[in-house]
Amino acid sequence: MKTPVDLLIINAGQVATCASQDGPKRGPALRDPGLIDHGAVACKDGLIVDVGPTDALAARYQADETVDANGRAVIPGLVDPHTHVVYAGDRVGEFELRIQGASYMEIMAAGGGIVSTMKATRAASVEELVASALPRLDAMLALGTTTAEIKSGYGLETGAELRMLQAAAELDARHPMDIVPTFLGAHAVPPEYAGRTDDYANLVVEEMIPAAAAWYEGSDFAARGVPLFNDVFCEQNAFDVAQSRRVLEAGLARGLPVKAHVDEFTPLGGLSLAVELGAVSADHLDATTPEEGARLAASGTVGVVLPAVNFNLGSAHFADARSLIDAGAALALATDINPGSAPCPSMPLVMAMACRYQKLLPAEALNAATINAAHALALGDRIGSIEAGKQADLLILDAADYRHLAYEFGGNLVRTVIKRGRIVRRNGKI
Repeated sequence: MKTPVDLLIINAGQVATCASQDGPKRGPALRDPGLIDHGAVACKDGLIVDVGPTDALAARYQADETVDANGRAVIPGLVDPHTHVVYAGDRVGEFELRIQGASYMEIMAAGGGIVSTMKATRAASVEELVASALPRLDAMLALGTTTAEIKSGYGLETGAELRMLQAAAELDARHPMDIVPTFLGAHAVPPEYAGRTDDYANLVVEEMIPAAAAWYEGSDFAARGVPLFNDVFCEQNAFDVAQSRRVLEAGLARGLPVKAHVDEFTPLGGLSLAVELGAVSADHLDATTPEEGARLAASGTVGVVLPAVNFNLGSAHFADARSLIDAGAALALATDINPGSAPCPSMPLVMAMACRYQKLLPAEALNAATINAAHALALGDRIGSIEAGKQADLLILDAADYRHLAYEFGGNLVRTVIKRGRIVRRNGKI
């Protein structure tokens, strides 16, 4: 007698499991996509119950719904571990300024950049923030992202930061995608604190972090064991290492695990700080030195690189992801989708950039966008790979070989999106 399941996917040309029993993948393991030829996946109650050859699973299970992949590749749902997808307004004018030669830091120093988005976001209600973010999440889901982190950081005052966190919670409740929240009150210094960065850091430490932690304790995220991270932008014209330490240690004291923006433009020592404090991830890494990279490789911190930022800024310089991988670091990819430096919803496009500009192999890019990205959110035990007991977040591609996801670009090879065992997009449609 066959075992009943909710969903059975059969006849996959490949099932790329990205399976990893030992935490995030490193070194040679990153080159292994965990392929099962002519594979199948069985799902029940939102979880994967089995994965293996089609003949074996077809003989073992009776499904309420059977999907014939017809030789197409099946991969885990993509995980985007660094986004700023909740915001108001846009910064298309700055796009033109950059084309004319203005740098990111010059625009920021002139009152543009993050502060520009801050003004629009402060004026927006929770519902307005949700309404503007929903189409962005729809685009991300269509491109295969099934879990995404969302940061605050465009409010830069307590009330507005809490509204951003609440918007993330509303999006989590209303959208098929799973959301993981991050508090980023220390994203930039608002105009009212110009020249008084220490005073603003005091506000973040003494008022904002306690308020964010209290909000989290009453949230559905806490009830489901989804973490609220505490992040900081450790960079010139933002927060130095000492200020960053205060912010991150204050979060740890309130039970908020560490993430950190480091080495985007200047190697201030923020990566060593992040590693010292046991950061779940350290993100950007464009200016990371070999010495700092070695510290990352020897740690449990996942390094997250964001090539869409470099591409959008018109830079020929990208984080040296190849050297970080070769040194033994656990590497992940993310879009950094935001209105200024990376208006990009597409993890497949990020994978394509990483292969071309950062010399990742397609298997490394896939693992970096799935299992390692899941570990960059401290959720590697739940999502990011096709393994029994994990959440049934799966993609069926319009290609027989998973490598086409990074090989092709400019279109969308994601044919079917399955979230928690339920088909949420079929043949490219909701």
